[in-house]
Amino acid sequence: MHQQRRRLITALAASAAFVGTLGAGTAFAQATPLKFGVGLFQPDREKNDATYRPLAQHLAQRLGRPVELRTVDSWEGLAKSLAAGETDIALMGPWGYVLANHNAGAQVVSTILYQGKPEYFALIVTHPDSGLNSIDDLLGPKGKGRNFAFGDKGSTSGYLIPFHQFQQRGIDPEKHFGRVLYTKHQAIETQVAAGQLDAGADYNRNRTAMIDQGLIKAERSKVIWTSAPLPNDAVAVRDELFKDKAFVKRLQDALAAVGPLLQAQKTLLPANYTGFVTSDNAVYKPIRDAGLATGLLAPR
Repeated sequence: MHQQRRRLITALAASAAFVGTLGAGTAFAQATPLKFGVGLFQPDREKNDATYRPLAQHLAQRLGRPVELRTVDSWEGLAKSLAAGETDIALMGPWGYVLANHNAGAQVVSTILYQGKPEYFALIVTHPDSGLNSIDDLLGPKGKGRNFAFGDKGSTSGYLIPFHQFQQRGIDPEKHFGRVLYTKHQAIETQVAAGQLDAGADYNRNRTAMIDQGLIKAERSKVIWTSAPLPNDAVAVRDELFKDKAFVKRLQDALAAVGPLLQAQKTLLPANYTGFVTSDNAVYKPIRDAGLATGLLAPR
């Protein structure tokens, strides 16, 4: 009799646990999905989605809510998406973040680490046959009338920082160069290496990745200018979501956990990215200052 009773109690406990699990799963499925916007870091949208899907799944697990990943193909577009409330969380370039913060109150919560560091560098590259050996050559008589490519206007290294550098030297790129293009970082490196562009703006992480992947040859991409250190890409949340301090803490903890997990789960981040560090708006002051100096950011 006692044995039958124990079996009944065990069966009821197992049933309750199963129902509890079902309930938790149902609650998870019915929770409002968080929209996670990611810039186009990879050569195409499909590869970009595949690269950042493991991170989205990690966040969903840690936050207890579904996370919808969406690639936005321009930094400017991602900033506008975050500002409009179409994106809840964004992994975005520094200038895109500053725009979203300035225009709509979006707030950074963490900064991504590259080889253990929270910083990177803007570059200007040319090809070895251009005859250009320095930024002085590019902005002097040797560079007059050449063609030059920026990234999109929401890019830090592809637009804001080189534009600021030109402006500080009294150069209007639209007047100095024969042709100015606005395109993607990968296209800039590819076209410079092929000799189709005289020079263009890029950043060290992209150039290194393209060389490592065999997309360009190192000897065909010649760096003639490197910026001061710039803060890495930001993980930012829209203004209303930032007011939920408990959520922000959970998100920061989830991101901080990525670094230690990478040894066992190498696909959580692309190669050379090593985790996240908790961050705040003050880290992005150099970007904000450049935006104000160039007039691309209106004073408040």
